[in-house]
Amino acid sequence: MSIEELARENVRALTPYQSARRLGGNGDVWLNANEYPTAVEYELTQQTLNRYPECQPKRVIERYAEYAGVKPEQVLVSRGADEGIELLIRAFCEPGKDAVLYCPPTYGMYSVSCEAFNVECRVVPTLADWQLDLPAIAENLEGVKVIYVCSPNNPTGQLINPQDFRVLLEMARGKALVVADEAYIEFCPQATLAGWLNEYPHLVVLRTLSKAFALAGLRCGFTLANEEVINLLMKVIAPYPLSTPVADIAAQALSPQGINAMRERVAEVLLNRQYLVTALQEVGCVEQVFDSETNYVLARITASSAVFKSLWDQGIILRDQNKQPSLSGCLRITVGTRLECERTIAALREQPGLTATEGV
Repeated sequence: MSIEELARENVRALTPYQSARRLGGNGDVWLNANEYPTAVEYELTQQTLNRYPECQPKRVIERYAEYAGVKPEQVLVSRGADEGIELLIRAFCEPGKDAVLYCPPTYGMYSVSCEAFNVECRVVPTLADWQLDLPAIAENLEGVKVIYVCSPNNPTGQLINPQDFRVLLEMARGKALVVADEAYIEFCPQATLAGWLNEYPHLVVLRTLSKAFALAGLRCGFTLANEEVINLLMKVIAPYPLSTPVADIAAQALSPQGINAMRERVAEVLLNRQYLVTALQEVGCVEQVFDSETNYVLARITASSAVFKSLWDQGIILRDQNKQPSLSGCLRITVGTRLECERTIAALREQPGLTATEGV
């Protein structure tokens, strides 16, 4: 029997998530992973690397709870929000029996995690405006244990209607967890559902330090949920999910000074996003620029594959969304520094397409 044959059948058939780093590229303008464009410096203060770390570092938990407006017992910290996605499936879904529901176009790790655990993926596409198709979700809830909803949604950039979230939560009460993936919530903090936890015992909120906190390389995420959910996740999490250096830097990022610095970065990103959106609307090859509540912009572009390749060859790396449902011709552009945005616009202006006046 070959090594391949020894592996689980569903794993042999699995296509791994195509992360920005896996896709590669040799660019110097990286606008494909929704990262903050420049590094933030930290110094390690914890040197006890000869000892295993705390499973749930107290200082990190307490600071994040205060920041998010929840109780410490409602917070679990993990290796990015991606681990939170997996822990929920591991704790609540019986392989070969239960299902996970999500609504594309959306974040690709929901499907990858389901397939890795041999849990059925129940797919309910969004409506034309990328809002939830609630009647279709209602028809597909049988056997569903976890529902993932990304808001603001990646890659489309828009918020899910809060009233639709309430309808979904009532629909799923006593049947399934509703997971609001809020990876980009710092760019629209008024839209968080964290304040709904006491009202909905089956609500879960995912968060991360990868975006507005400028710590994608740290791999630190949070699951916010009621204590009963957190206690179940603690049964399946790894013994030491956060290394001592990660916990050290995360605690610094969540200090009052760290949070203020994050908010200053958000303000900078929002200014650059406005520049990028305005400039894109005047580029000939850009057919449509979609509203965004995040640190990226989705645009439909004439001959998008050729444009993507042209910019790739110039060292400007964007994210091609053509394979996502309803996103034909779309490229996702992370909001970089002002210089990176200007360079991207200049490269797009060189692409063939209608002039701004001809497109009216």
